[in-house]
Amino acid sequence: MDEHHSRFERLLVGLVLCVLVWLPLPLGSNRDWAIGIFIAVLGAIGLGCAIVRSRQRAPRAGNSAWRPGLPMVVALLATQCWVAIQWLGGLTLDPGATFRSLSLGLAYCLLFVVVIELFHTRSRLTLLLATLVVSGTLQAFYGALMTLSGVEWLLVGPKASYLGDATGTFINRNHLAGYLELTLACGIGLLLALRDGRPINWRSSLELVLGPKARLRMALVIMVIALVMTHSRGGNIGIFVGLVLVAGIFVVRNREHRARNVAILLSIVVIDVLIVSQYFGLERLKNRLVDTRLTDVVVDGAVVATANELRDDVVLQSLPLVRERPLTGHGAGSFEAVFPRFPDHRIPLHFDHAHNDYVQFVVEFGVFGSLPLAAFVALALFHAFKALWRLDSTYGTGVGFGAAMGIVALGVHAATDFNFQIPANAATFVVLCAIAVLAGHHTKRSRSRPSRVEEPPASGNAHRGLQTVWQSEMALAKSAAPRAKALLT
Repeated sequence: MDEHHSRFERLLVGLVLCVLVWLPLPLGSNRDWAIGIFIAVLGAIGLGCAIVRSRQRAPRAGNSAWRPGLPMVVALLATQCWVAIQWLGGLTLDPGATFRSLSLGLAYCLLFVVVIELFHTRSRLTLLLATLVVSGTLQAFYGALMTLSGVEWLLVGPKASYLGDATGTFINRNHLAGYLELTLACGIGLLLALRDGRPINWRSSLELVLGPKARLRMALVIMVIALVMTHSRGGNIGIFVGLVLVAGIFVVRNREHRARNVAILLSIVVIDVLIVSQYFGLERLKNRLVDTRLTDVVVDGAVVATANELRDDVVLQSLPLVRERPLTGHGAGSFEAVFPRFPDHRIPLHFDHAHNDYVQFVVEFGVFGSLPLAAFVALALFHAFKALWRLDSTYGTGVGFGAAMGIVALGVHAATDFNFQIPANAATFVVLCAIAVLAGHHTKRSRSRPSRVEEPPASGNAHRGLQTVWQSEMALAKSAAPRAKALLT
């Protein structure tokens, strides 16, 4: 690739990173105009990638991520094909919402392809992870600042709900929590990826606290504080389950530096959660978990405490919709339109989402559309754990740790919320699935220009002798260069 195309490709890389930082800013991009901007810009980036590939003189060598990533692309496209059938075949009860879902789904497919194409080198993969960490830190800092200062503003105006809870630039605290689950996982994965092989001692511990990684650790602390300040039960449970599960596998597998790895992970749990977060709403989060009531508390025939959570009722009320069209679904994005068909006096509020992504996907996509999505996530998790299981690459193991942790955390959280219906969180999740593939199939360095000085061609039995002569002549030339320079001066 010539210099012009190389610069154009770097421009595309910068645009992708800017899009990822922009997505959560306009209310999580959960507005039609923000979705339009996302689709248009990503379409331009995809067109640019196609132009770069078409003008290459030879097929790109070294991008080994395409082979494992191709089945995941096929799975995503299979779901979009089914959504197109729903829209064109009249199987949806809300054609406008289905078309919107189809447009977003195609954009997510293109985003996955673009990340695999542009970020397959180690330097760019590190840049991608660092950008997500910076974006999560900015969201965390802004959300915590608004809550602690009492200003309570979004970027577009004052907050109308979730006062006293950190929401960042999202409307719902659970969506900020979901976004932080993904970016926290990227930060922890990057911290583990950049670790060295030295045994743990007082010097290495001091460097972890005061050295160059201190900024990354500070970013993790800020994100943990904001996650606790969201007071999101599902978000905090999800990140805890993801961390404990993946960390257990990681520690058991990596025996060589187990003490150092345990120290790093314990520092995240003990320092961040049990000490720092104690002063930023951990007690309130604990009270929310303890006071959660799914049913009325009855003592001696009298109701002493009423239920304060309706999400389980919404899920139960959605099951008849699943039984009505289990295979074809009611149409992507049509939950808000079809849910009132089965009214229930126990649900006095209006629900546009099921607050359970798994149930909502089956209601809208049916089995035909939901199975390819499940295959996509399963393949991403497989590649993440495969990279985590390897012992020959410290970097790949750390990146695989972060990808697996983020996928598991948001997967747990999806059982009680609708983060996958928010474009910013869904797009970031797709990027994390691409990172799971790149964790074990990235190249260590970008292609460099060939050296101007090349070894003379040699063949046959004289190859070894000519190579030795060539090396000796080069050594003599290097040793004679300082003397010649001294004579000239």
